[in-house]
Amino acid sequence: MAVGALGVATSGIFIELSGAAPATATFFRCALALPLLWPLARGERRREGALPRRQTVVAVTAGVLFAADALLWTQAIYEVGAGLTAVLVNAQVVIVPLLALLIDREPIRGAFLVVSPFLVAGILLTGGVFEAGASGSAPVRGTIHAVLAALCYSGFLFLLRRGGHSGQVVQSYRLVLLSAAAVGALWPGVTFTPGWTALGWLTLTAVCGQIGGWLLIALATAQLSSTVSAAMLMLTPVGALVLAAVALDERPTALQLFGCVLILVGTYGAATSGSGQRRITIGVRKRRGVARSADP
Repeated sequence: MAVGALGVATSGIFIELSGAAPATATFFRCALALPLLWPLARGERRREGALPRRQTVVAVTAGVLFAADALLWTQAIYEVGAGLTAVLVNAQVVIVPLLALLIDREPIRGAFLVVSPFLVAGILLTGGVFEAGASGSAPVRGTIHAVLAALCYSGFLFLLRRGGHSGQVVQSYRLVLLSAAAVGALWPGVTFTPGWTALGWLTLTAVCGQIGGWLLIALATAQLSSTVSAAMLMLTPVGALVLAAVALDERPTALQLFGCVLILVGTYGAATSGSGQRRITIGVRKRRGVARSADP
């Protein structure tokens, strides 16, 4: 889980270093991970059998939402920074339970209602809404894109959570990446020849983020308690902030850092409150779940 969380933390840094357009980054981060997944998926199919039709449809639809998340998240990286964007996407902790309430009539716990205002305040502060000179080229617009990415990511997690067959994680994840790569390939602005330097950074994104990140998290989540999982997943936004400061010289303002603290504390509180195991970032249930990354 720790290796996976830190692997996801590198994604935003590698994508920003690549300088690739959102569609290009989305296509290559998914497509380059598929050859590594293929033998794992074949081995899983021999052991567990093929995915049922319903789960195939769920995985493909989840992949489309994952692509939308990746497109918006990549745009936000260039506007508000890789580190802050990784924190802002934690807004999904607010959205997923609301989707569960609206669609599945699943009740929301009192502790979640307590931490939600702190999460919203943290998002506004991190995005630099209340100050001039905030970190990032377009922090307010970047915050909007990051929150929209969190909305798509929440739909992605919600679909996976409603699926089943925990023994078929790799096959489901492969379909997610296939459909996400297809969306990226069809999206306006995609470039299939981004140059060797960009391709190198995007390859690192695929290996560290998609395989060494989300796949490891998907496999590890069901083996850990919700409290331990939620605590270890905090390594992703914290790691992204540290890596962005070191590799990209990103320097958030004091208010933005305070907003990050509010988001991280609120995220942890929401993830560990009663039914937190259903709400933590990967959204995998021990008895039902299948996994993501991508972190963005």
